[in-house]
Amino acid sequence: MSRWVVVLAGGVGSRFWPLSTPARPKQLLPLVTQHPLLRETLDRLGSLADGAHTLILTNASLVPAIRELAPEVPAENVIAEPRPAGTAGALTWAANEIAHRDPDGTMLSVHADWSIGDAAGFRASLTRAADLAEEHHALVTVGVVPSRPDPGFGYIAPGDPVEGDARRVEKFVEKPDRARAEQMVSDGYLWNSGIFVWRVADFLAEVRAHTPEVAPSLDAHSTDIAAFFASVRSISVDVGVLERSRRVLVIPGSFGWDDVGTWAALHRVRALDASGNAAVGPAWAVQSHGNVVHAEGGDVVLFGVKDLIVVSRPGLTLVTTMEHAADLKTLIDSLPQDVRERA
Repeated sequence: MSRWVVVLAGGVGSRFWPLSTPARPKQLLPLVTQHPLLRETLDRLGSLADGAHTLILTNASLVPAIRELAPEVPAENVIAEPRPAGTAGALTWAANEIAHRDPDGTMLSVHADWSIGDAAGFRASLTRAADLAEEHHALVTVGVVPSRPDPGFGYIAPGDPVEGDARRVEKFVEKPDRARAEQMVSDGYLWNSGIFVWRVADFLAEVRAHTPEVAPSLDAHSTDIAAFFASVRSISVDVGVLERSRRVLVIPGSFGWDDVGTWAALHRVRALDASGNAAVGPAWAVQSHGNVVHAEGGDVVLFGVKDLIVVSRPGLTLVTTMEHAADLKTLIDSLPQDVRERA
C-alpha cells in the first residue's frame, strides 16, 4: 500500500486580477513569498509522496508551465482536464488513475493555492488522516479550527466520536452569513478546508454508490479521459459524494491554513511592517496603515492612506479597498476587453 498526493491546480484566479491572467493564474504566482503558490505546495508536502506518486490536475493551457515548475513530477502525472467538471469529476479521475497503477493506494488531495503557516503540522494532519482512512476504510477530511467567524468559508459540524480526535461528519454547511458563522464557530464547527484523504478503492465505491452525476462516466470511460470529462456532470465532491456518504470522518487541524482567496487575504498571510502594511516589491508606505501592495510595475508610494490594495504591473495599476477585494469580477466585467485581458 502506498500513498499518493493529488494537487488540484486548475482555475484562473480572477480575484487576483490584474496580476493573475489565464496564462499565469494565481497558483503560478508568488503571492505569499517569492515562490509560486504551486511550488510552495509541492515543497511543503515533503516526504509524504515523491514526484512519481504525485498527480497534478490542471487546465490544458497550463501543462507546460507546471511541468517546468515541477520537474520532479513525471510528465504523465501532470494531467490536463479537458474541461472543468467540478471537484467530484476531477478527484474521481485522479482516484481512477491511481487505482489503475496502485489498486491499494491512498490518496491525499490538496489545492495548489493555499498558504500554510505550519508545514510540519500540516504534514502531521495529513498523515493522521491517511492512517484513519486506511484503518476505517473512511473518507477523511481535515477541518481547520477557525481563527475567526469568516462567512467566506464552508463549515463542517463534527458529530459522534470515532477514535481520538476523529469524529463522524454530522453535516456540511455552505458559506453562511456572518451571524451564522459566528454562531457556528461558537458551537465548535470547523472550516471546510478541502483537504481530503481516502483509499482510492473506498472513494470510487462511494462515487458509484452515491454520485449518478459521475458514476456512469467512470464505468463507461475509465481509460478515456476525454470521453469521461465530456460526459460527466459538473458537481463538487462535497455535494456529490461527501454529503451523501455515511463513511465520512473529520479531524481538526490547526496549522495556519488560508485559502488565499482575494488580495485582502494577503494581509493575513504576508509579513507585515510596523504599520501593518503587507508589501511585495519596491513599495514605500508613509503614515499609511493596513494596506496590501504588490509592485511589479515600478515604485509604489503610499502616503496617509489605510486599508487599500494597490497592485502595479507594467502598463496597468489597480487601486481598490480591502472591502471591495472580493468583488473584482464586477469590476472586470465592466472593463473594456483590451484592459481586462491585458497579459
